[in-house]
Amino acid sequence: MLTPLPLEQWPTSALRSRPVTPARVLHIVTNALPEIVAGYTVRTHCLAATQRAQGIDAQVVTRLGFPVTKGYVDAAATEDVSGVPYHRLIAPVPLRAEAARAADIRQTAALAERLQPDVLHAHSNHLNAQVALAVGRLQGLPVVYEVRGFLEETWVSRGHSPDAESYRLTRATETWAMRHADAIVTLSESMRAEIVSRGIDPAKVTIAPNAVDEDLVRERPAAIHPTTYTIGTVGTLNHYEGLDLMLAAAARVAAAGIPVRVLVVGDGPARADLESQAALLGLDATFTGRVAPDDVRRHYRQLDVFCLPRRDLPVTRLVPPLKPLEAMACGIPVIASDLPPLRELVADGRTGLLVPAGDVEALAEAIGTLARRADARAQLGAGARDFVATQRTWTAVHHTLTEVYASLTQGVTA
Repeated sequence: MLTPLPLEQWPTSALRSRPVTPARVLHIVTNALPEIVAGYTVRTHCLAATQRAQGIDAQVVTRLGFPVTKGYVDAAATEDVSGVPYHRLIAPVPLRAEAARAADIRQTAALAERLQPDVLHAHSNHLNAQVALAVGRLQGLPVVYEVRGFLEETWVSRGHSPDAESYRLTRATETWAMRHADAIVTLSESMRAEIVSRGIDPAKVTIAPNAVDEDLVRERPAAIHPTTYTIGTVGTLNHYEGLDLMLAAAARVAAAGIPVRVLVVGDGPARADLESQAALLGLDATFTGRVAPDDVRRHYRQLDVFCLPRRDLPVTRLVPPLKPLEAMACGIPVIASDLPPLRELVADGRTGLLVPAGDVEALAEAIGTLARRADARAQLGAGARDFVATQRTWTAVHHTLTEVYASLTQGVTA
């Protein structure tokens, strides 16, 4: 297990002169578009694209070896993805974790020296934070650490023990990274509370939630389908998403005489089990597998209700998803488990419905209620769309991040 970087042994440069309003930001991430399409990579791209549209030269660098380590052997060192520059540290990755980290730091430092960013913005997990902290120390740059999840809790959701040494060390290293960063950004109130509970100064932690592009809100909302009723979801098909509960609930609704279609867009570890379950239940279900990002909106518009029946686990009590916001922006109501981060997205009775986590009967009742009441679907969908338009756009998140950056550069002018 890789222990935290001994920062005290690293040479320190004085803070470099830079503008009060940062002109260039370097985002340090694990992986990225176009090779990996997931909530993590979509958020990175939307943040960087919005910053560039607002006049900040945002650029992205991925972890040492990516995407060659994922099989993309012809990857270029720099790639423009819809106007955002992505830098690839294409080099052999040493087998020893300490050596790989050192090589990542060297190459990221060389890139930063060439690009001359005003702020380093590292995104989960702690390995990216360690690289950013080392480079920041060497070059006199402030470091923002964006905590997007808690890796150790994701492991527990997949059956790992919270008593394992890997859990303890990963949690300790993440906390170490939070403590050493100049500022922390995270996605929800529930995540902020967890970070503060680890002894991190609350004044240091800012929420920059998941969001959507304004153009999605400006599009015509999804239409009410008069002759069909389709429920479903879009995203990575992990077991903790509880989609087996959605299928079981849909079967109950169908057995009660209400025709219901199920649409599942995406891929992931749970897909095979879900397809088998749907077949056994005799559901009218479509599993698209992974689809191109540009094709996702078309699938949203086939839905009458977006379902998010997450199981009650430590990770789902902390980390919010991104995809339901996109559905809400399209005017689609959400039925979700009543868990802390989902309460921040779904206002019960105003933008969707909340049901007890793990309760198939309550989920089926909610699905059936919205099947019978197109007027309720329209009302909830309008409320969802208004919530996203007024509170959850990437431009609003950009302004939040700009304030965080400025707080680190005030008084240090060029």
